[in-house]
This record gives sequence, structure tokens and C-alpha cells, in this order.
Amino acid sequence: QVQLVESGGGLVQAGGSLRLSCAASGRTFSRYTMGWFRQAPGKEREFVAAHTWTGGILYYADYADSVKGRFTVSRDNAKNTVYLQMNSLKPEDTAIYYCAAAQTTGVLRVVGEYDDWGQGTQVTVSS
Repeated sequence: QVQLVESGGGLVQAGGSLRLSCAASGRTFSRYTMGWFRQAPGKEREFVAAHTWTGGILYYADYADSVKGRFTVSRDNAKNTVYLQMNSLKPEDTAIYYCAAAQTTGVLRVVGEYDDWGQGTQVTVSS
């Protein structure tokens, strides 16, 4: 089991930026697929971004259409940490953001494809 701890959420005005961090336990972090999901009140948890190992030192980043061009996912394997840089934030980005880990590679966009989850961090974007 992988332990995940998110941080970096908060209140920001529309057009602003935040960077979320997710620290993970686990000796093979570099080969995990790391995902970010979000859940707004009254809505289902939805895919935001994922970062998956494709071999050697290469990774592939995948994004939901709603955040493409504004959000960037990255990782620091030396720190066992994955990041979500969020720019040009909109009020509709307001949600609890969750980090997730899967011990498989691939384009994983479904909640059930991930094995472990963090506790979530609140992001609120004011208009």
C-alpha cells in the first residue's frame, strides 16, 4: 500500500495559480502512474491529469480537456513527489483535489484503475 499526502491547496482569485504536491511512500515510486482527480460538491470524482512511466527515464503526461494548456503534472523521483501546477485558474476548478497511485503503467483516467488515494486538498477559486 502506498501512503499519499497532498498539500498546496487554498483560496485563489480567478486567473491565479497554485501548485499542489503529493508525497508518496513506496520504493518503486518512479514506476507508479500518479494521477490527479477532483471532486466538486454534488459531482462525481473526475480525472484531471496523470503521469505514467513509459520506460527508461521517460514519462507521459495526460490531461483532461478541461485543464489542458493550463495545468502541468510533473514528478521528482528523488523526493517521491508528484506535482500539479495549476495556472489560469477558473471558478469551475473549485473542488477537492485528490492524488492517486497505480502500480501499473498506462493512460489511466478511471477512478477504479488506481490503487491508493490521498486525503484530498481543497482548492477554491473566487470570481
